[in-house]
Amino acid sequence: MRLNSKWNRRSFLGSVGVIASAILAPHKLFSGNRNLASSAPAGGFGHSGNPYEELGVTTVINCEGTMTMLGGSLPHPELEAVMTMAGRHFVSIPALEVAAGKRIAEMLKLPEGYTALVTSGAAAAMQSGLAGILTGGNEALIRQLPDLTGMKSEVIIQKSHRNPFDHQLRSTGIKLIEIETQEQLRAAVNERTAMMHFTNFANAAGQIKVDEWVRLAKQYNLPCMNDAAADTPPVSHLWDYTNMGYDLVTFSGGKAIRGPQCAGLLIGRTDMVANALLNNSPHEDTLGRSQKVGKEEIIGMVKALEHFLAEDHEALAREWQAQLEGISRELGKVPGVTTSFFVPDIANHVPHMSITWDARVALTPEQASKLLRGSKPSIVIGGGEGKPGLAMNSFMLQPGEDKIVAERLSRLLREHAA
Repeated sequence: MRLNSKWNRRSFLGSVGVIASAILAPHKLFSGNRNLASSAPAGGFGHSGNPYEELGVTTVINCEGTMTMLGGSLPHPELEAVMTMAGRHFVSIPALEVAAGKRIAEMLKLPEGYTALVTSGAAAAMQSGLAGILTGGNEALIRQLPDLTGMKSEVIIQKSHRNPFDHQLRSTGIKLIEIETQEQLRAAVNERTAMMHFTNFANAAGQIKVDEWVRLAKQYNLPCMNDAAADTPPVSHLWDYTNMGYDLVTFSGGKAIRGPQCAGLLIGRTDMVANALLNNSPHEDTLGRSQKVGKEEIIGMVKALEHFLAEDHEALAREWQAQLEGISRELGKVPGVTTSFFVPDIANHVPHMSITWDARVALTPEQASKLLRGSKPSIVIGGGEGKPGLAMNSFMLQPGEDKIVAERLSRLLREHAA
């Protein structure tokens, strides 16, 4: 089957026009007087209220936090209505992206000349952001990726910042150049260097810290990206890194912000974000075409940010801490069991609890985790975040689940006590 050869050229030029005009004067995206009444309750599949169980998939009590493997987070209920509204209209996706980005920039009070793009997760934001740096607004180069002939081809990264997520960078065709010191960075910069990349959760591990990295990028006149996917709270991280001078910053929308799970944010310089959009869905023959983000997710992400910014984050932290302390009191009744509290410096920066026990409990942490996952209800609780024993947080628990966790975990430890 032959694709319409006219689409790419027309849609590309049309999108360039849409992006330019929308930046200057955003369109009214919703119109008409359609009936937006709620849909009737589902019949057939979903009638039980738990479609997962209908498929034979066990739902779990999540003590690990905003893990993509577990479905991220639970979206705020307020998102349902606005996403339903969005699903009942057609709209120009490029125009919607530009308008949503401007609204997000206003909400976050980003520096002049910065905007945002809703992507299909932080990983997509990394890929599209780098793709835009490589190609600019050149249609031929956009279609050429990941063939980098005629383009810059290297991205500098600290060795300690390498992780599976940099696969998204490598998918553009670039080569990652690992360095550890400022001297090595200076030697690595050359005419092939496209960008300097920083992994925010690895800040403590690298010799060059987050503020130094962007300062050096400015010194060498190189674009600079910061992957801060899971690094809210604190909420100020949404603007801290652009205020430092980072050209592009990525965030997950489906973690602590509690937006749509398949949404993320690319925040950055308006020209770079515009080029990222040209490398992304809905444009065909682009590297990012597979990373579709729908009109519903774009609208949902704006609403989620509105809600996230309005929340009392200190009160939420106190609530999460109180839940952990309640579980701790129950576990403290088991001989040999000890708990302590900590907050990770970055990424999932919320109250956590470490759970350890002595030889009086004949059970390894790995065995305990496996037994809890296989129990009914299934409870997912993992390793100790670099500490011995188990570690958990409570900020993804639903009401009453903290009581279930306390009872089930204390019973399991008693059953294996000498």
